[in-house]
Order: sequence, then structure tokens, then C-alpha cells
Amino acid sequence: MSKKLLVIFGATGQQGGSVANVVLSDPLLSSQYSVRAISRSTTSLKAQNLVIKGAEVVSADLNNPPSLKAALEDTHTVFAMTSTILTGDTREVETAQAKALCTAAIAASAQYLIWQTLPLVLAISSGKLSINYFDTKANIEQYIRKLPIKSAFYCPAYFMQNFTNQLMPPRPSPANDGIYVFATLCKPDTRIPLIDATEMGKWIAPILESPDQYEGKVLEAMEGWYSWEQIAEVVSDITGKSVAYQQVPDELFKEWMLPAVKDDMQGMFVFYRDYGFYSKPSGQKSENSGSAKGKLSSLGEFCKKVKFTFP
Repeated sequence: MSKKLLVIFGATGQQGGSVANVVLSDPLLSSQYSVRAISRSTTSLKAQNLVIKGAEVVSADLNNPPSLKAALEDTHTVFAMTSTILTGDTREVETAQAKALCTAAIAASAQYLIWQTLPLVLAISSGKLSINYFDTKANIEQYIRKLPIKSAFYCPAYFMQNFTNQLMPPRPSPANDGIYVFATLCKPDTRIPLIDATEMGKWIAPILESPDQYEGKVLEAMEGWYSWEQIAEVVSDITGKSVAYQQVPDELFKEWMLPAVKDDMQGMFVFYRDYGFYSKPSGQKSENSGSAKGKLSSLGEFCKKVKFTFP
């Protein structure tokens, strides 16, 4: 039996790369699917590593619709997402990218589409709150559901990587007392779901194994729930440093953010605090009926794996 062609966009990124590596290394999935990894640079080290593992690497760009035709030739299943653009026009850019890819996938007679989504905050909050890049991805999901192609969606949790990059690392206390502080506008007991972004493929694997079972579903892709107090405790335990959590006023938190993203960043954390990460519009229930394939790293295991350091 010939293999189905899985085309993975963002294949050299954290999420797409995870999907590619899981499929290429899994005995069942690698017997069912061949992998075409899409990257803007086919000569990068990450792209070449995928070639070594057995993937075909093809150059294409979601901002260049003509490049998508060759990338999607003979495809059966597409894994894709749109990346948030931190320049204020993410809604227009992401929507155009999604429509270009979906149009090309349907023209290529693709059978199945796996897409990243996020909560529709505007509906969940009854119009009180909107997060541009959350609502954009949610609206793209609704657009895809109306297309003549089978689809499934995954809604990724808050990435553990955000604690090690410039987005939300613990900072030295202003008192210079040796304590590092996580500070947001959330309450200390506000719980958020976390996941190591490089393990996203473990959530996509069940969809690829049983696509009919997951058609139309949204999988809440997370490892577990953590309060901000727990996050500080875990990082403290792993590093041996004194780490605390502090809730700050909404407007002060907003002042810390880059101008292009401060409204969305403040809105995102208000959403976590006042509504909950995976909350639904009134009357809707969670559709999550799946689980990841294989063990996912806890926050503590992630911190050990990346050798967590402080800025």
C-alpha cells in the first residue's frame, strides 16, 4: 500500500518540527505517511537534518501563494498554522495566509487539514475583551470548517519556552535580595495549561493515526495545569534559586510590554485570569476527547532538559 503524503508547514519551527520528527521516528506513522517538510530555506541545518531522517524538503512561503502549488502537489494531509505577526497587522496577514493555503490545498485535492486554533475571546467574553491573534486564529478555524475538506484542530497551551525567552522569564527582584520574580496581572492561584512546544507532535500523532475519529474536533494540547505560585515553586526547586510570584496592577503590566503587542498581551493575561485559558462561549462544551501519544514533559522536566537559567 502506498504511503499518504503529509505536508508539514513550519517544519523547521518548534511545532512543525515536532510533528515531522514524531512521524519520521514512529514505526506506525512512518509506515503510513511520507513527509514533505515545507521551509523557506531548504539549506538550513534543521531542514537538512529532516532530509537525513527521510523527509523531502521543499521551499514555499505562505506569503507567496504561487509557491504553494508545487509544495502541495499530490498531498493527502496538511499540517499548518499561521504565525502571529508582531507588527499590528496580524489579522490581515494571517487571514490572507490561511486562505491562500486552503485554496491551494483544495486545488491539489488534499483530503485532510490539521490546523492550529485558539479560543474565540470576543465571543467567550461577550464582547468585553478581544485578543487580536487569538480571535484571528479562531475565525480562521470557522472559515476552514465551511470548506470542502476534512479538518481537525489543536489548541496549544501556553508554551513552557515562554519562561526561558524574552516573553515571561523570572526577573531579579528590584530589592536586589537574590530573589527572582515572575510578575503578571494574574492572581497567584490563576491556573494556566502548559506544554513544551517541541512536543506538539505527540498531540498530532493520534489525529494522523485515526483521522476520522478526530474530524471536526479541537484538541486542547497541554501537559497539565499550573498556578503561577506552582510555576515559581517548580522553577525554584529545579534551579535552587529563590523564585516568587507577584501580581501587579493591570496598567503596570501593560507598560512593560512592547508597544506593538501591549494591548494583546494585557488582554491575553486578563483572559487567563478572568475567564480561563480553555473556556468556551456560553452554551458550548469542550470537544477535547483525545490524548497525546507518549509521555509529555512536566514543567520540572522541561526546566531540567533546557538547563533553565536566569536572565
